[in-house]
Amino acid sequence: MKLAETVTFGGGGRLDRAGALRGDSARLTQMLAHADTQVVPFWRGKPLVIDTDAGGLALLRLAVGHPVLQSIGGQRLFLGLEDSRPIWAQDISGWQPDDLDTATLDTFLDPTEQQHPDLPSGSRFAELRAIMTRLDAHECEVAATARAVLSWHQRHGFCPSCGAASASSLSGWQRDCAACETHHFPRTDPVVIMLITHGNDVLVGRSPGWPEGMYSLLAGFVEPGETLEAAVRREVVEEAGVAVGPVSYLASQPWPFPASLMFGCRGEAASREITIDPVEIEDALWVSRERMAAIFEGIDPQISAPRDGAIARFILWHWLTDQLD
Repeated sequence: MKLAETVTFGGGGRLDRAGALRGDSARLTQMLAHADTQVVPFWRGKPLVIDTDAGGLALLRLAVGHPVLQSIGGQRLFLGLEDSRPIWAQDISGWQPDDLDTATLDTFLDPTEQQHPDLPSGSRFAELRAIMTRLDAHECEVAATARAVLSWHQRHGFCPSCGAASASSLSGWQRDCAACETHHFPRTDPVVIMLITHGNDVLVGRSPGWPEGMYSLLAGFVEPGETLEAAVRREVVEEAGVAVGPVSYLASQPWPFPASLMFGCRGEAASREITIDPVEIEDALWVSRERMAAIFEGIDPQISAPRDGAIARFILWHWLTDQLD
């Protein structure tokens, strides 16, 4: 698919991850002392952002010696080189806002934003799901990388091999267990999300808890020992009872909520009868290309499209406009 890398979080090409530097403590110490070194703060998975003159958003970078970073501390992650300049991310979740609204905090789409009194005016910590389409491709890559790895550190403080506490190493790209000498690395969970078609129709479904009327492509985690093609066929049968024939790859999308890689695939249905598994999904149905066009226009009275920025919307739009290849 020629347009595959234009998907949200698809990467802007400017971030040099500089993996060879992660274990070079002397060089990294020098970088941290350099005036050009910048740090993107995160608070409970939310990046610090600020409005741009063009009406979008940008990640706000701070000097490594900024008092907020120094006083709060927290896990620091070397992201790489940005136009040859070192860039890091730092988790400052140790900060406690004075008037924290906990009612929707950490929900699927947390609408709250937090402003630190000692950070620049207009800057705030915002849920990445809510703002991802307002960031450019490079900013999305930086934010997705940082959020996924920082989240991994929060969830993997103990060695899964022996249960002892582990410690961050390799500039945030590894955790080491001193007790059993095991090394652990950030993980990415593979997920298939599939455009299943039959003639002029596409198969869509919805999960409980989604916004009313929203339908999307079927999706599911790849199991151990399974190919992407097999995962597509299994998930569609399990969720909707529809058999799938040939399967092909379309595009991928890093999805840092908390750490998945979405593999967009296309499959041809070998049957049309739907039998949903209510444990897996709430509903599934076939939608014609003409009706999908109305859904994207926002004029269908019953169904709404997947959220902007999601690979499901990306794939459906390119199917609708005959840009799949």
